[in-house]
Order: sequence, then C-alpha cells, then structure tokens
Amino acid sequence: MSMINADSLGAKPTAQPSKHLETFANPCPQRDFHIHMEIPEFTCLCPKTGQPDFAVLYLDYIPDQLCVELKSLKLYTWSFRDEGCFHEAVTNRILDDLVQATQPRFMRLTAKFYVRGGIFTNVVAEHRKAGWQAAPLVDLTQFAAQSNFRG
Repeated sequence: MSMINADSLGAKPTAQPSKHLETFANPCPQRDFHIHMEIPEFTCLCPKTGQPDFAVLYLDYIPDQLCVELKSLKLYTWSFRDEGCFHEAVTNRILDDLVQATQPRFMRLTAKFYVRGGIFTNVVAEHRKAGWQAAPLVDLTQFAAQSNFRG
C-alpha cells in the first residue's frame, strides 16, 4: 500500500482559464484537410438562473495558414465556466474568437447543450472565407463497414 503525499492534497492547480487562443503554423497549407475536435466538458451558466449549463462542442474546420493549439483551446473553453451565457450567444462568440485567431478557410461550431427545462438545444454556427470553395466530396462508402472480415 502506498501513501498519498499530504502536500498534494488541496494544492491549487497551476493552469488557469484564459480568453487567449494560441495558434501554430498549418503544417500542410497547400491542401484542404478537415480537423475535427470534440470538447465534451463545456460549461457556462444560465444567464437567468445562474445554474450550470453543460454542452458538447464539435469543432470542424479547414485551416488556412494557422491551426488552433489544443491546450489554449481547453483553457479558453474553461473560461466560460463562470459566465452567464445564452446558448446562441456563446456559440457564436466562440466561433467568432476562433475565426479571428485562425482565419480558417471554413469553420463550423456545433454546440449540443444538455437538457434545460425539458428542452435540448443544438446551435450550429459557420464561417466560410470569402472566395473559398469546398472540393467535391469523394464518396468512398462502396465497401460495407468491416468489409475485410470473411464470414
């Protein structure tokens, strides 16, 4: 049996929420590629009651010259934990901040809020860079899932 170090109990975390989004250079700017992120622990407060609201955020984007750095994104989303926000407003604010930081070719933020007052809310906000056109989708679904198994 090992002992827990008493100094580690009650210690304050060193990471703090932040509205600062960091970026890094797109490693392949000559190609459109899709980045998908799932952020399952988003929280903010109901602006009417002050009770917590919980959501899963889905971020999909095609970067141009910059990508968002993940730790800064985590600290950024954490910064809304004590803010009263309408679902529609916070979803659009997050999208606007991400677009300002990264200037992507395309970005979509989907916020799926858990039930409040018997109602689930999904908010989808998009940005498309002026003049950018998506490449035609290539459908590779001709093979059934798990098609490499032989029965």
